[in-house]
Amino acid sequence: MSFSLDADHDSLTAFLEQHAPHEPEFHQAVIEVMEDIKPIIDQSQAYKDANIFKRMIEPERMISFQVAWQNDSGQVEVNRGYRVQFNGAIGPYKGGLRFHPTVNPSVLKFLAFEQTFKNALTGLPMGGGKGGSDFDPSGRSDAEIMRFCAAFMQELHRHIGAAVDVPAGDINVGPREIGYLFGSYRRISGQFEGVITGKEESYGGSAMRTEATGYGVMYFLQEMLKAHDADIEGKTIAISGAGNVATYAAEKAAEMGAKVVTLSDSSGFIYDEDGLTPAKIAWVREHKAQSGTTLAPYVDEFGGSWTEGETPWSVPVDIAAPCATQNELLEDDAKKLVENGVKAVIEGANMPTTAKAKDVFAKADVLFAPGKAANAGGVAVSGLEITQNRKRLSDEAEEIDKALKAIMSRIHDACVTEGTRDGTVDYAKGANIAGFRKVADAMTAQGVG
Repeated sequence: MSFSLDADHDSLTAFLEQHAPHEPEFHQAVIEVMEDIKPIIDQSQAYKDANIFKRMIEPERMISFQVAWQNDSGQVEVNRGYRVQFNGAIGPYKGGLRFHPTVNPSVLKFLAFEQTFKNALTGLPMGGGKGGSDFDPSGRSDAEIMRFCAAFMQELHRHIGAAVDVPAGDINVGPREIGYLFGSYRRISGQFEGVITGKEESYGGSAMRTEATGYGVMYFLQEMLKAHDADIEGKTIAISGAGNVATYAAEKAAEMGAKVVTLSDSSGFIYDEDGLTPAKIAWVREHKAQSGTTLAPYVDEFGGSWTEGETPWSVPVDIAAPCATQNELLEDDAKKLVENGVKAVIEGANMPTTAKAKDVFAKADVLFAPGKAANAGGVAVSGLEITQNRKRLSDEAEEIDKALKAIMSRIHDACVTEGTRDGTVDYAKGANIAGFRKVADAMTAQGVG
């Protein structure tokens, strides 16, 4: 089935159904980007001649492989591993590994597609990729996770390298898993190289990597509010999630004078009208790391309330920051937030806001910062880690933090430059266009074949 750039939304949807069937997350990501960049392609004969649209939505390489490993009972288990190397026009593929039962080609293609533009926005030479497995580490022993990581790397090592593809962590792939993966790579290859980021500082990791995504979200928010004659100080913020992004975003927001009143997990959310202090946030982080169970005990420790089975978007706040997972903020949630006077929404997770929810915010003139711009701090510091590994040097946390602030400021400015129409900034459109231009120009310059 062919597709014309002059076609409408429904035609694009139909094309994607045939081109990439049964991949709803990927379709959603492509449609949201393509609707913004269509006018840019229309204006460039070079983009048309290079067939940028079709090339932009097709991964350069998609690898699927068996991961067979032995559990503590001696039984052999089998999972499926993936690596999607989506676009390498501006640098080695770069993007995280996710271990979760929901991992499938659609999710990873959407993440890698988004990663391509996010990495371009940082200004660092990184292409877009993503990978992982449907392996669930929940309830597994350290020994089982180590054996799984070794088996996973037994295949993945063939496809990665410091100048080829540099994975990092993502959901359920933290410092422990990164350590096991890197150790397996080193033993297989016989080389100590910067082939994975998110490492601990003792063996080549960067300071600030754990905090980077959450901190970067708040640095972007501060820039966005300043551009609209406002400030983060004194604002109330609802944050979803309880992982690194959510807790470090909450930590930085509190440091900047905001009051964070919620965090959440898959079973419900906590609401603390007094605000989450650094001590409370540290308790949440430790509790989730040690037990992995519900946040409900927070109420016994610090007061507030726990709402079972709900998301935090019914709470009246100035700012909403979805930092948990994709498509967590729905149309009805957006309506509640608007009714309660929300002024800005900033995405800490990847595509956490549905298309219909975004429409609600747009109609209500709510400031909206898309994840590919707002949560780019993590991959930005990963890019800095690559540079440090190549130099065989480590930068201090203060230097990294300064560089992170500068990168988030540049991303904000790029969104404003490309997304301003009639005095109004559409940050999602600006991010899509700015990221697209860089990748498309590189693709066009490099030719075909």
